[in-house]
Amino acid sequence: MPAASDPRRSLTRSAWILADEGHESGLAGQLTARGPSAGTFWTLPLGLAFDEAEEASWLLIDDALAVLEGAGSHGIREPNPATRFHLWVYRARPDVAAIVHTHPPAASALAAAEQPLIVAHMDATPLFDDTAFLPDWPGLPTADREGELIAAGLGGKHALLLAHHGLLAAGRSVQEATFLGVFMERMARQQIDAAKVGGAKPIDATEARRARDFLRSDRIMGLTFDAWSRRAERRRSTWR
Repeated sequence: MPAASDPRRSLTRSAWILADEGHESGLAGQLTARGPSAGTFWTLPLGLAFDEAEEASWLLIDDALAVLEGAGSHGIREPNPATRFHLWVYRARPDVAAIVHTHPPAASALAAAEQPLIVAHMDATPLFDDTAFLPDWPGLPTADREGELIAAGLGGKHALLLAHHGLLAAGRSVQEATFLGVFMERMARQQIDAAKVGGAKPIDATEARRARDFLRSDRIMGLTFDAWSRRAERRRSTWR
């Protein structure tokens, strides 16, 4: 059983939540967290779907993607090479403890249309003034140059929509990264739906900031993550 400070339990629940929310995994999605020592990171084996994640599945890797710990899953003990760009974000942002990167349908549609995410609803306010947009696709994020561009595009914010690519949520915790990733996709879907009835209209900045400060509290994000985790656990229990 992982120690209390070990993020593998939270990472596993995060993977299940993202699967429930329709986020892509395998090659096109990565979920990572900082490891127990500097320059180490937890990640899933290459090709493992989010809904297949177990606490024993996680690999501890270093910043050269060498596996330091973990048996992997389904005979695979190899990290996703696309995880490399996460390492650049971690290097640039000491405050970031976990990263969600996925290609879910709605966020990918906005990305394909080169459309930034608009904060147009109360549920989008956790993203207010904290979401960047990278207008140029740097190519497959398996090399250092792509990592540099993505980390620079994120800057000091915690969420990033990447044109022609997908979304990235960088959190101070696994819970925050998951919370932001889920709401990025939900609000992208809402923005696309709103286009059919006049388009998404940005909400008042003062009220958006006040709502963000409440909804982005550790307590609210933790309670939300726990509720989503219980839902994911109930669904999994019906599979067995």
